[in-house]
Amino acid sequence: MIKKLMENIGEYKKQSIITPLFVTGEVILDIIIPLLMARLIDRGIEGQDSQEIIRLGIALFLCALVSLFFGAMSGRYAAVASAGFARNLRRNMFARIQTFSFSNIDRFSSSSLVTRLTTDITNVQNAYQMIIRILVRSPLMLIFSLIMAFSINSQLSMIFLGVVPVLAIGLGIIIHFAFPVFQRVFKIYDRLNNVVQENLQGIRVVKSYVREDYEEGKFGRVSTDIFKTFSKAQRIVAFNMPVLQTCVYACMLLLSWLGARLIVEQTSLTTGELVSMFTYTMQILMSLNMLSMVFVMVITARTSAGRVVEVLNEESDLKNIANPITTVPDGSVIFKNVAFSYADDKNKLALEPTNLSVKSGEFIGIIGGTGSAKSTLVQLIPRLYDVTEGEVEVGGVDVRNYDLETLRDEVSMVLQNNVLFSGTIKDNLRWGNPNATDEDIIRVCQIAQADSFIDEFPDKYDTMISQGGTNVSGGQRQRLCIARALLKKPKILIMDDSTSAVDTKTDRSIREGLKKEIPGTTTFIIGQRISSIQDADRIIVMENGEINGIGTHDELLQSNQIYQEVNESQTKGFGQNEE
Repeated sequence: MIKKLMENIGEYKKQSIITPLFVTGEVILDIIIPLLMARLIDRGIEGQDSQEIIRLGIALFLCALVSLFFGAMSGRYAAVASAGFARNLRRNMFARIQTFSFSNIDRFSSSSLVTRLTTDITNVQNAYQMIIRILVRSPLMLIFSLIMAFSINSQLSMIFLGVVPVLAIGLGIIIHFAFPVFQRVFKIYDRLNNVVQENLQGIRVVKSYVREDYEEGKFGRVSTDIFKTFSKAQRIVAFNMPVLQTCVYACMLLLSWLGARLIVEQTSLTTGELVSMFTYTMQILMSLNMLSMVFVMVITARTSAGRVVEVLNEESDLKNIANPITTVPDGSVIFKNVAFSYADDKNKLALEPTNLSVKSGEFIGIIGGTGSAKSTLVQLIPRLYDVTEGEVEVGGVDVRNYDLETLRDEVSMVLQNNVLFSGTIKDNLRWGNPNATDEDIIRVCQIAQADSFIDEFPDKYDTMISQGGTNVSGGQRQRLCIARALLKKPKILIMDDSTSAVDTKTDRSIREGLKKEIPGTTTFIIGQRISSIQDADRIIVMENGEINGIGTHDELLQSNQIYQEVNESQTKGFGQNEE
């Protein structure tokens, strides 16, 4: 895990190395300052030597000034290194997510991925900053202060050998009990993000059903869980200060008592040395305290680091072969004994073994009930998922032998709930072809029957679309998505119930435009309305993950019971089809 994280330091290795060097210089000066103070007291003040006072005073000032500079520089470089480390982590994590197949994404909830990209990486960033600065400073300060304390007076320094283990044990117990609670906090953060995301995505449904109070209550319960759990963790960590203060004051009392006796009775200790011992005492115990806090943060961040590395280590299920094919000959599609399971379990098939042959340029309609594997069937064509058994061929070649980018450039897919992005209408359409001209854009919008409503906007094709396309209707959004897909000039066009939000007249016009303008493109249209697919070259009827029947509209009306029932339910009371 650590090795994987360190790979993301990248160009910030220099800052990561310089920071400990400045910290070391700062520690050395902080150790020297108490010695100078002791000499200032013993030689200058008690010896009444004004020249020594001035000389040592200047030395103290310079040491403090340089120490301040080293501290500031170590803080600056630590901040740059940790921020850069976090930037690289986010960039590499986001890039890794972009390579995921649908099955990879299914393993992580969107709320969890958001938490990992934000909260978890921030925790790792803070821990890294503490590691390269405080985790270097604290042990050095502890070791050097102990050495200096023993060099001054070994008898008094024995106090530390008794107090330090007590402090270390106390801090260890605190960390032991706090860590599991912090782990629970991050899991609740995932729930919080899920609630927020779900509410924002479904805000129109929430308002239409007047469920604002319910959503507020749900958010409040998760927030309360975070508050209670985090408060519990902080209450445990809060014991750190009383333990530290107890040890500090115990050391002070023992040093004062024993130090006074050594000064008065044995004269083996000077006043200045006693003062420096007090300073070293604070440095030793504060170093232990900072060390404990770093450990708490590092241990807390370990959970976040594990979640980040889990995403970085996730390998896409879909990969190119060594020498992939980069040209798709035509739009023919063949399913050879194809079966598919979302769980990658042959005993839990979403699509039963299927054989199907579609000629290039053929218009195929697909109809079936919910859960009949209509979408599953077509998602295997652009290799959004890999088959569990069998093989899918496009242009006579197994899709697994194609370069993924090449294959998907030749297969345009329009989903029922396709998404538009923030930007102008032109910006969204050019997702299909970044180099498309204005004439190309107008042409595909005419085919998709989108030009009529676009011309009504004041800014026409430069009209701004809000995130998700929330400022256009469902039917308008679907037509824009169809136009975007057509700009790719694909060999295969898949429309997964993508005209469900438009009226039957517009639906018919879109289909007529497709037949007229892209006759050589193999077209798959999944529809709930028979009127959307009845003029297809062939219609596939799906039922329970299997092909129940294939034929033209008239053939299926004569031979397929499911198609007959759907047709009857949609035309009952009208005496004819919706068209």
